[in-house]
Amino acid sequence: MKESNVIDSPAYLQPFLDSLWLESGLSKNTVEAYQRDLLSFAAWLSKDEITLSSATREDILRYQGVRLRESRKARSEARLLSSLRRFYRYLCREEIRESDPTTQIESPRLGRPLPEGLTEEEVEALLEQPDIKQNLGLRDRAMLEVLYATGLRVSELVSLTVEQLNMRQGLIRCVGKGNKERLVPLGEVALDWLQQYQIEVRPLLLLGHVSEDLFPTRRGKAMTRQAFWYLIKRYAQQAEIKKHLSPHTLRHAFATHLLNHGADLRVVQLLLGHSDLSTTQIYTHVARERLKSLHASHHPRA
Repeated sequence: MKESNVIDSPAYLQPFLDSLWLESGLSKNTVEAYQRDLLSFAAWLSKDEITLSSATREDILRYQGVRLRESRKARSEARLLSSLRRFYRYLCREEIRESDPTTQIESPRLGRPLPEGLTEEEVEALLEQPDIKQNLGLRDRAMLEVLYATGLRVSELVSLTVEQLNMRQGLIRCVGKGNKERLVPLGEVALDWLQQYQIEVRPLLLLGHVSEDLFPTRRGKAMTRQAFWYLIKRYAQQAEIKKHLSPHTLRHAFATHLLNHGADLRVVQLLLGHSDLSTTQIYTHVARERLKSLHASHHPRA
Protein backbone atom coordinates (compact mmCIF):
# COMPACT_ATOMS: atom_id res chain seq x y z
CA MET A 1 0.00 0.00 0.00
CA LYS A 2 1.09 3.57 -0.66
CA GLU A 3 1.66 6.16 2.04
CA SER A 4 -1.74 7.51 3.10
CA ASN A 5 -0.73 10.77 4.69
CA VAL A 6 -0.01 12.42 1.34
CA ILE A 7 -3.71 12.51 0.55
CA ASP A 8 -4.78 14.28 3.75
CA SER A 9 -3.53 17.78 3.00
CA PRO A 10 -6.03 19.85 0.99
CA ALA A 11 -3.36 20.39 -1.66
CA TYR A 12 -3.07 16.66 -2.23
CA LEU A 13 -6.76 16.28 -2.94
CA GLN A 14 -5.98 17.78 -6.33
CA PRO A 15 -5.12 14.49 -8.10
CA PHE A 16 -8.52 13.13 -7.07
CA LEU A 17 -10.31 16.31 -8.15
CA ASP A 18 -8.44 16.24 -11.45
CA SER A 19 -9.66 12.69 -11.99
CA LEU A 20 -13.25 13.93 -11.63
CA TRP A 21 -12.64 16.43 -14.43
CA LEU A 22 -10.84 14.06 -16.75
CA GLU A 23 -12.64 10.75 -16.19
CA SER A 24 -16.16 11.70 -15.14
CA GLY A 25 -16.58 15.01 -16.95
CA LEU A 26 -18.24 16.60 -13.92
CA SER A 27 -18.96 20.31 -13.98
CA LYS A 28 -16.75 22.81 -12.16
CA ASN A 29 -19.53 23.52 -9.64
CA THR A 30 -19.94 19.81 -8.83
CA VAL A 31 -16.20 19.28 -8.38
CA GLU A 32 -16.01 22.30 -6.08
CA ALA A 33 -18.95 20.95 -4.04
CA TYR A 34 -17.17 17.59 -3.68
CA GLN A 35 -14.03 19.39 -2.54
CA ARG A 36 -15.97 21.33 0.12
CA ASP A 37 -17.56 18.12 1.37
CA LEU A 38 -14.21 16.37 1.71
CA LEU A 39 -12.48 19.29 3.38
CA SER A 40 -15.37 19.65 5.84
CA PHE A 41 -15.19 15.95 6.73
CA ALA A 42 -11.39 16.14 7.04
CA ALA A 43 -11.67 19.10 9.43
CA TRP A 44 -14.21 17.22 11.56
CA LEU A 45 -12.00 14.10 11.66
CA SER A 46 -8.94 16.12 12.64
CA LYS A 47 -10.52 16.94 16.02
CA ASP A 48 -9.99 13.28 16.91
CA GLU A 49 -6.64 13.15 15.12
CA ILE A 50 -8.07 10.93 12.38
CA THR A 51 -6.92 11.42 8.81
CA LEU A 52 -9.25 11.56 5.85
CA SER A 53 -7.56 8.63 4.15
CA SER A 54 -7.84 6.39 7.22
CA ALA A 55 -11.47 7.12 8.17
CA THR A 56 -13.68 4.10 8.88
CA ARG A 57 -17.32 3.32 8.24
CA GLU A 58 -18.04 4.18 11.87
CA ASP A 59 -16.38 7.60 11.45
CA ILE A 60 -18.59 8.35 8.46
CA LEU A 61 -21.73 7.24 10.30
CA ARG A 62 -20.81 9.42 13.30
CA TYR A 63 -20.33 12.39 10.98
CA GLN A 64 -23.68 11.72 9.32
CA GLY A 65 -25.26 11.62 12.77
CA VAL A 66 -23.84 15.05 13.62
CA ARG A 67 -25.17 16.48 10.37
CA LEU A 68 -28.56 14.84 10.94
CA ARG A 69 -28.86 16.61 14.29
CA GLU A 70 -28.06 19.83 12.45
CA SER A 71 -31.10 19.16 10.21
CA ARG A 72 -29.12 19.06 6.99
CA LYS A 73 -31.21 18.52 3.86
CA ALA A 74 -31.40 15.02 2.39
CA ARG A 75 -30.03 16.27 -0.92
CA SER A 76 -26.93 17.67 0.81
CA GLU A 77 -26.44 14.36 2.61
CA ALA A 78 -26.77 12.43 -0.63
CA ARG A 79 -24.12 14.61 -2.25
CA LEU A 80 -21.83 14.19 0.76
CA LEU A 81 -22.06 10.41 0.48
CA SER A 82 -21.48 10.61 -3.27
CA SER A 83 -18.35 12.71 -2.62
CA LEU A 84 -17.04 10.19 -0.08
CA ARG A 85 -17.83 7.19 -2.28
CA ARG A 86 -15.96 8.62 -5.24
CA PHE A 87 -13.05 9.62 -3.04
CA TYR A 88 -12.59 6.26 -1.29
CA ARG A 89 -13.03 4.33 -4.52
CA TYR A 90 -10.26 6.50 -5.92
CA LEU A 91 -8.02 5.69 -2.93
CA CYS A 92 -8.66 1.96 -3.39
CA ARG A 93 -7.92 2.16 -7.08
CA GLU A 94 -4.68 4.00 -6.39
CA GLU A 95 -3.82 1.44 -3.69
CA ILE A 96 -3.73 4.11 -1.00
CA ARG A 97 -6.10 2.04 1.11
CA GLU A 98 -7.43 -1.50 0.88
CA SER A 99 -11.17 -1.13 1.47
CA ASP A 100 -13.96 1.35 0.78
CA PRO A 101 -15.66 2.41 4.07
CA THR A 102 -18.78 3.62 2.23
CA THR A 103 -19.70 0.22 0.77
CA GLN A 104 -22.31 -0.67 3.42
CA ILE A 105 -23.75 2.83 3.85
CA GLU A 106 -27.14 3.51 2.26
CA SER A 107 -27.91 6.77 0.49
CA PRO A 108 -30.67 8.91 2.02
CA ARG A 109 -34.01 8.68 0.26
CA LEU A 110 -34.73 11.72 -1.86
CA GLY A 111 -38.22 12.88 -2.65
CA ARG A 112 -39.17 14.23 -6.04
CA PRO A 113 -40.23 17.77 -5.18
CA LEU A 114 -42.12 19.48 -7.94
CA PRO A 115 -40.57 22.80 -8.97
CA GLU A 116 -42.88 25.69 -8.16
CA GLY A 117 -43.59 26.88 -11.65
CA LEU A 118 -44.48 30.28 -13.03
CA THR A 119 -47.58 30.74 -15.13
CA GLU A 120 -47.19 32.16 -18.62
CA GLU A 121 -48.63 35.44 -17.33
CA GLU A 122 -46.07 35.57 -14.52
CA VAL A 123 -43.24 34.91 -16.98
CA GLU A 124 -44.48 37.74 -19.19
CA ALA A 125 -44.54 40.06 -16.17
CA LEU A 126 -41.00 39.04 -15.23
CA LEU A 127 -39.68 39.58 -18.76
CA GLU A 128 -41.13 43.08 -18.88
CA GLN A 129 -39.35 44.32 -15.75
CA PRO A 130 -35.94 45.40 -17.15
CA ASP A 131 -35.83 49.04 -18.24
CA ILE A 132 -34.94 48.59 -21.91
CA LYS A 133 -34.15 52.31 -22.23
CA GLN A 134 -31.03 51.58 -20.19
CA ASN A 135 -28.09 49.62 -21.58
CA LEU A 136 -28.06 47.11 -18.75
CA GLY A 137 -31.83 46.82 -18.88
CA LEU A 138 -31.74 45.88 -22.56
CA ARG A 139 -29.01 43.34 -21.83
CA ASP A 140 -31.05 41.86 -18.99
CA ARG A 141 -34.17 41.64 -21.17
CA ALA A 142 -32.20 39.79 -23.84
CA MET A 143 -30.80 37.39 -21.24
CA LEU A 144 -34.22 36.66 -19.74
CA GLU A 145 -35.74 36.13 -23.18
CA VAL A 146 -32.96 33.71 -24.13
CA LEU A 147 -33.30 31.85 -20.83
CA TYR A 148 -37.05 31.36 -21.26
CA ALA A 149 -36.78 30.57 -24.97
CA THR A 150 -34.11 27.89 -24.56
CA GLY A 151 -34.35 26.42 -21.05
CA LEU A 152 -30.60 26.87 -20.53
CA ARG A 153 -29.14 26.53 -17.06
CA VAL A 154 -28.06 29.90 -15.63
CA SER A 155 -24.44 28.72 -15.67
CA GLU A 156 -24.81 27.88 -19.37
CA LEU A 157 -26.37 31.27 -20.12
CA VAL A 158 -23.71 33.43 -18.45
CA SER A 159 -20.90 31.44 -20.08
CA LEU A 160 -22.27 31.82 -23.62
CA THR A 161 -19.86 33.18 -26.20
CA VAL A 162 -20.58 34.94 -29.47
CA GLU A 163 -19.23 31.90 -31.30
CA GLN A 164 -21.95 29.69 -29.81
CA LEU A 165 -24.69 31.86 -31.27
CA ASN A 166 -25.90 31.32 -34.85
CA MET A 167 -28.26 34.22 -35.59
CA ARG A 168 -28.87 33.16 -39.19
CA GLN A 169 -30.11 29.71 -38.24
CA GLY A 170 -31.59 30.83 -34.92
CA LEU A 171 -29.62 28.31 -32.84
CA ILE A 172 -27.41 28.24 -29.77
CA ARG A 173 -24.70 25.61 -29.43
CA CYS A 174 -24.74 24.94 -25.72
CA VAL A 175 -22.06 23.15 -23.72
CA GLY A 176 -23.76 21.54 -20.73
CA LYS A 177 -22.88 19.11 -17.94
CA GLY A 178 -20.12 16.67 -18.77
CA ASN A 179 -19.05 18.94 -21.65
CA LYS A 180 -21.94 17.57 -23.71
CA GLU A 181 -22.99 19.79 -26.59
CA ARG A 182 -26.54 20.33 -27.75
CA LEU A 183 -28.23 22.65 -30.25
CA VAL A 184 -31.18 24.67 -28.93
CA PRO A 185 -33.47 26.82 -31.12
CA LEU A 186 -34.04 30.38 -30.00
CA GLY A 187 -37.37 31.46 -31.46
CA GLU A 188 -38.16 34.75 -33.21
CA VAL A 189 -38.84 36.84 -30.10
CA ALA A 190 -35.56 35.96 -28.40
CA LEU A 191 -33.71 36.47 -31.70
CA ASP A 192 -35.16 39.96 -32.07
CA TRP A 193 -34.07 40.96 -28.55
CA LEU A 194 -30.63 39.47 -29.07
CA GLN A 195 -30.13 41.30 -32.32
CA GLN A 196 -31.16 44.62 -30.77
CA TYR A 197 -28.88 44.00 -27.78
CA GLN A 198 -25.87 43.03 -29.91
CA ILE A 199 -26.18 46.08 -32.14
CA GLU A 200 -27.05 48.74 -29.58
CA VAL A 201 -25.58 47.67 -26.24
CA ARG A 202 -22.92 44.97 -26.30
CA PRO A 203 -20.22 47.15 -27.95
CA LEU A 204 -20.79 49.79 -25.25
CA LEU A 205 -20.47 47.29 -22.41
CA LEU A 206 -17.16 45.97 -23.77
CA LEU A 207 -15.55 49.41 -23.34
CA GLY A 208 -13.38 48.90 -26.40
CA HIS A 209 -12.06 45.53 -25.22
CA VAL A 210 -12.17 42.38 -27.28
CA SER A 211 -14.20 39.62 -25.63
CA GLU A 212 -16.08 36.52 -26.72
CA ASP A 213 -18.52 36.79 -23.78
CA LEU A 214 -22.02 37.26 -25.15
CA PHE A 215 -23.37 38.98 -22.04
CA PRO A 216 -20.61 41.02 -20.34
CA THR A 217 -21.14 43.15 -17.22
CA ARG A 218 -20.89 46.92 -17.17
CA ARG A 219 -17.12 46.47 -16.66
CA GLY A 220 -16.81 44.39 -19.81
CA LYS A 221 -16.21 41.15 -17.85
CA ALA A 222 -18.08 37.84 -17.85
CA MET A 223 -21.10 37.75 -15.55
CA THR A 224 -21.29 35.22 -12.71
CA ARG A 225 -24.30 33.00 -12.19
CA GLN A 226 -24.69 34.49 -8.69
CA ALA A 227 -24.94 38.00 -10.17
CA PHE A 228 -27.59 36.94 -12.67
CA TRP A 229 -29.54 35.09 -9.97
CA TYR A 230 -29.61 38.36 -8.04
CA LEU A 231 -31.07 40.07 -11.11
CA ILE A 232 -33.82 37.44 -11.43
CA LYS A 233 -34.80 37.91 -7.78
CA ARG A 234 -34.84 41.69 -8.16
CA TYR A 235 -37.03 41.61 -11.26
CA ALA A 236 -39.36 39.04 -9.67
CA GLN A 237 -39.79 41.36 -6.71
CA GLN A 238 -40.59 44.24 -9.06
CA ALA A 239 -43.17 42.03 -10.81
CA GLU A 240 -44.68 41.22 -7.38
CA ILE A 241 -44.15 37.49 -7.87
CA LYS A 242 -44.50 35.96 -4.41
CA LYS A 243 -43.56 32.38 -5.28
CA HIS A 244 -40.29 30.86 -4.11
CA LEU A 245 -37.86 31.20 -7.01
CA SER A 246 -34.68 29.33 -7.84
CA PRO A 247 -31.93 29.96 -10.40
CA HIS A 248 -33.76 27.37 -12.56
CA THR A 249 -37.12 29.19 -12.42
CA LEU A 250 -37.25 30.04 -16.12
CA ARG A 251 -35.80 26.65 -17.05
CA HIS A 252 -38.68 25.00 -15.17
CA ALA A 253 -41.16 27.33 -16.86
CA PHE A 254 -39.68 26.56 -20.29
CA ALA A 255 -40.11 22.81 -19.80
CA THR A 256 -43.56 22.97 -18.21
CA HIS A 257 -45.02 25.37 -20.76
CA LEU A 258 -43.70 23.29 -23.65
CA LEU A 259 -45.41 20.19 -22.24
CA ASN A 260 -48.59 22.12 -21.53
CA HIS A 261 -48.69 23.05 -25.22
CA GLY A 262 -48.24 19.46 -26.35
CA ALA A 263 -44.47 19.05 -26.80
CA ASP A 264 -43.10 15.51 -26.80
CA LEU A 265 -41.26 14.55 -23.60
CA ARG A 266 -38.19 13.33 -25.47
CA VAL A 267 -37.94 16.62 -27.34
CA VAL A 268 -37.97 18.48 -24.03
CA GLN A 269 -35.32 16.06 -22.75
CA LEU A 270 -33.04 16.93 -25.69
CA LEU A 271 -33.60 20.68 -25.29
CA LEU A 272 -32.84 20.57 -21.55
CA GLY A 273 -29.76 18.40 -22.06
CA HIS A 274 -30.93 15.66 -19.68
CA SER A 275 -29.07 12.40 -20.18
CA ASP A 276 -31.84 10.44 -18.45
CA LEU A 277 -35.50 10.73 -19.43
CA SER A 278 -36.53 10.16 -15.80
CA THR A 279 -35.02 13.55 -14.93
CA THR A 280 -37.33 15.21 -17.46
CA GLN A 281 -40.41 13.28 -16.35
CA ILE A 282 -40.77 15.43 -13.24
CA TYR A 283 -42.19 18.10 -15.55
CA THR A 284 -45.00 15.82 -16.68
CA HIS A 285 -46.24 15.89 -13.07
CA VAL A 286 -46.22 19.68 -13.11
CA ALA A 287 -48.13 19.73 -16.40
CA ARG A 288 -50.60 17.15 -15.06
CA GLU A 289 -51.35 19.31 -12.02
CA ARG A 290 -52.00 22.23 -14.35
CA LEU A 291 -54.43 20.13 -16.42
CA LYS A 292 -56.26 18.97 -13.29
CA SER A 293 -56.57 22.57 -12.12
CA LEU A 294 -58.00 23.69 -15.47
CA HIS A 295 -60.42 20.76 -15.47
CA ALA A 296 -61.58 21.55 -11.94
CA SER A 297 -62.11 25.21 -12.86
CA HIS A 298 -63.93 24.81 -16.17
CA HIS A 299 -65.54 21.39 -16.47
CA PRO A 300 -69.25 21.39 -15.57
CA ARG A 301 -68.96 18.08 -13.70
CA ALA A 302 -65.54 18.65 -12.13
